[in-house]
Amino acid sequence: MIKFIHVADTHFGIENYGRIDSQTGIHSRLLDFQKAFNFCIDTAIDKDVDFFLFCGDAYKTIHPTPTQQKLFIQCLLRLYKANIPVVIIVGNHDNPLSFGKATSLDIFSDLPLDGFYVISKPQILPIKSKNGLINIVAVPWPTRSTLALSEEYQTKASDEITTYISQSVGNIISHFSKKLDRKIPAILAGHLTVSSGIFSGSEKRAIYGNDPVILPSQLAVEPFDYVALGHLHRHQNLNEKNSTPIVYSGSIERIDFGERNEEKGFCFVQISDQKETQYEFIKTPIRPFCQIEAQLNTDTDQTEFLLNEIQKHKIQNAIVKIVYHLPENQKDSVDIEKIQLSCQKAHHLASIIPIRKVDTRPCRVLQSSSCSLENLLDTFFATKTQFKDHKENLIKKAIALHEE
Repeated sequence: MIKFIHVADTHFGIENYGRIDSQTGIHSRLLDFQKAFNFCIDTAIDKDVDFFLFCGDAYKTIHPTPTQQKLFIQCLLRLYKANIPVVIIVGNHDNPLSFGKATSLDIFSDLPLDGFYVISKPQILPIKSKNGLINIVAVPWPTRSTLALSEEYQTKASDEITTYISQSVGNIISHFSKKLDRKIPAILAGHLTVSSGIFSGSEKRAIYGNDPVILPSQLAVEPFDYVALGHLHRHQNLNEKNSTPIVYSGSIERIDFGERNEEKGFCFVQISDQKETQYEFIKTPIRPFCQIEAQLNTDTDQTEFLLNEIQKHKIQNAIVKIVYHLPENQKDSVDIEKIQLSCQKAHHLASIIPIRKVDTRPCRVLQSSSCSLENLLDTFFATKTQFKDHKENLIKKAIALHEE
């Protein structure tokens, strides 16, 4: 039985909420991501896996800080000490997208340590594990610098190049799959955008128009027993009805409030000698995100209403966002200081957002300037229902004032 951990999208450096930890001097959100990643590594060591597969996006940016690098390296060195090989595939956040420049993960391939495999170009990687040989076809984030472009495409438009890259990735996977021994367990691992994948949170607001897109049918091909993917933050199996799972492990921690209802984690995968695959999604310990929505009314004091709503939620150690809807034609009288004090048990109060209903102004009736004043006034007051009982009197007085 071949056993391994499939994890991706650790994104060390996400610090959009939280505070500086008083004991370490490190941002609390960075510590949250480290805690989740260490949980993945604890599981790998406890289950004595054959290898640890990381499918890209180690950091938030291509230029991680020394602190972020130190914490990430400390995590992976625990696997080295446990004699667990680590396969690292370069993701889009790890890739500088410039020819010749090193990725943020290349340092692991240069360390004088056995057991670290950094994949920055498509290749077949055979791993001799303690439970047998396994073949990994590794496909990092596809770019112009990782896939050779023919002269024909050097001057093409961006969308044409993207289409060419997508086709090239499919051809590479097909080519490598035909070279594999069908008797040996095989994994396709990549950092890719699959056409049927579901985005979540901040990903929905991002522009993926230039992402090379791969079809599921290009991935679930023989002899692959499992397709391990990174890039999309929601855990999902894109091939549940068929034998070869196409799995995004998802991110290990919540990135923003768009992901507040999603569980985060990684996958523990087992492939038997008969090439039968089973995988389990294991949840990581994550920071709770609590969004409180309140519809204020005219009968209750606005601040008291909000305070009561906050008490209904578990906000301790959570990242909290409060959204309250004001009644129509009501001024905002919420005491923000009291609301902030009521959230002292929260880890971080992200925002307090009032929502006001915007009154739509009725369209004015168009009239010709050649109309008489009486006709113009008659049309004007016809649209003002509050003056309907005084319409004739108002028109007479207006005409009298005009004549004076």
